[in-house]
Amino acid sequence: MNQTTFYKEFEVFSKRNDASPFTHQFSLTAPNKELAIVMAQENFMRREPVSDIWVVERVHIRPLSSEEKASLQRLDNKAYRNTKGYGYLKKIWSKYEQQILDEKEIMSWQGGRKGE
Repeated sequence: MNQTTFYKEFEVFSKRNDASPFTHQFSLTAPNKELAIVMAQENFMRREPVSDIWVVERVHIRPLSSEEKASLQRLDNKAYRNTKGYGYLKKIWSKYEQQILDEKEIMSWQGGRKGE
């Protein structure tokens, strides 16, 4: 059997703990996915602790086409999501709260004078 048809390329991803994201670790060649998982465990998991491992055949990973990449550009106009322009709101809110407290205080004085 030819080596190019017998071996498949796999990409190995792992995460250190349940809260961490998956990161790409390395590529390997193996005849099937079961052996690829065993090889990934032997080559990687014995070196550092991991909570999970993914072994994905490279043919199943597809990059974006140039048309798909171009469609991402239209999604880039999201300036309305940036919160850096709202820093002044805390100052305005405390000024508003102070006005409310002052109005309540003034209203309570007027109520007390009517009862006199």
